[in-house]
Amino acid sequence: MGVEIIFKIAAIGILTAVINQILKKYDKDEVATLVSIAGLVIVLIMVIDMIASFFDTIKSIFQLYSFVTFKLKSITDLSAVPIWIFLK
Repeated sequence: MGVEIIFKIAAIGILTAVINQILKKYDKDEVATLVSIAGLVIVLIMVIDMIASFFDTIKSIFQLYSFVTFKLKSITDLSAVPIWIFLK
């Protein structure tokens, strides 16, 4: 998802700009504005999808971290201290 997303966004921007200029040349300013808004919405949907994926990754990392700290807490639990004393 690295460089190809940048190329997709750039391609949508270039295509939107070309269509926008063609429509303005033929005095279709309202349609040109709608094309620009449509291009913006498409790119925003792509970016929102990337942000959602990023937050899912962060959430999974912190769930892993909470699992590790839970295991560490259970190992170093104070009720287990007398057992450790007897084992030494």
